[in-house]
Amino acid sequence: MSIFLVFLVAIFLVMTGITVAVQPGKTLEFSGGEEGKVVFSGDVHGPKAGLKCSDCHPKPFAFKKGSFKMSKDDHGKPDYCGKCHDGNEHFNKVVFSQSKEENCVKCHKKEEPKKEEPIKKEEDK
Repeated sequence: MSIFLVFLVAIFLVMTGITVAVQPGKTLEFSGGEEGKVVFSGDVHGPKAGLKCSDCHPKPFAFKKGSFKMSKDDHGKPDYCGKCHDGNEHFNKVVFSQSKEENCVKCHKKEEPKKEEPIKKEEDK
């Protein structure tokens, strides 16, 4: 009986849109090739932005991690991220266009090379 109750609560949450894509304060990171990793923010793509899981899942993105690989050619299409990232208004906000090169850094984050501490000579100590 308790499994049935858990199932009913889960269905209720999905149907009411309470579930979120990525929890606020959390991020998902995807390899982004030479352009740097893609950082997907729960603050930007979650309830603070008025979004819920069903806005992106299961279409255009499957729930299973690793089931989608975006190519450079996919950036100019109105599919996947381009469903919203097209320079138009979505969810009461104008969203930047992913097909404009100057916007690459909004998703792709290159890691800063670590600066090494200079080696101190014995006389400098």
